[in-house]
Amino acid sequence: MEAIKRIRREKFFLIGSPAIVWQCLFFFLPILLMILSSVVDSTTSTFTLENFSASLSTTHLSIILRSLTLSLSIAVISFLLAYPLAHFIIFHAKKYKSLFLFFLIVPFWTNILLHVYAWFFVLEQEGFLNTFLLTVGAISEPIHFLNSIFAIVLMMVYCYFPFMVLPIVSSLERFDKRFIEASYDLGASRFQTLFKVTLPITMPAIRAGFFLVFIPAFGEFIIPELMGGDKHYFVGNVVSQYVLGNNTETLGSAFMILSALVLLTIGIIIYNLFNKMIKRGFR
Repeated sequence: MEAIKRIRREKFFLIGSPAIVWQCLFFFLPILLMILSSVVDSTTSTFTLENFSASLSTTHLSIILRSLTLSLSIAVISFLLAYPLAHFIIFHAKKYKSLFLFFLIVPFWTNILLHVYAWFFVLEQEGFLNTFLLTVGAISEPIHFLNSIFAIVLMMVYCYFPFMVLPIVSSLERFDKRFIEASYDLGASRFQTLFKVTLPITMPAIRAGFFLVFIPAFGEFIIPELMGGDKHYFVGNVVSQYVLGNNTETLGSAFMILSALVLLTIGIIIYNLFNKMIKRGFR
């Protein structure tokens, strides 16, 4: 009888145990193996820190800085585009709100490679964008959009944009509109209401969307590889080349750990900045 009561008390742990086992096998164990690989010489199988010293070279640090700049830019651009759209969907779309949300979710139903190759037809020299610009007379000859930073940023914003919109939409949907009415009654303008009322209340959703974009964008390698044409190197590209290369797996592991530590440090700083903005929202 006592055993049955104990099972009932721990049934939730038993239900969650498969997920814990899965996480240990496919998350914590690979990280442990990666750490061990980074401090072991692949030829002599001895402990070494040479991989980390090589990862601290000027070239590698510039790649990390470039990836941070790219991921921050993608997050900021996504926010600047997402917030007006989310505001429009919740407060102005009315009966078409579900339709807008449907179009936001549709890209998740297809593979990212299909999106990338579709944009090839838009950005190539004889593609839609160049044809349109030539037709309206904005340019006199086709522009080479592909294999550029512009193509990488455009494609990454396109792919990560829904991750920024959906948390903000969810927050605005729960937003009490009486706050806006009270702000107008007190004489505040639309912009004052936006910056003093709406933005502070939705700041937790903005923080969630920011990190949903910032973190995966830092390690992205498919989009820079295909849209950049091997001309622009970021953390994801370098790690994939090292890990798949000959006798460079240990260096790739060390560089991955160093990049993760930098990302974690910057992420903590940004998280604390968001927390300060949330606490001072109405001050």
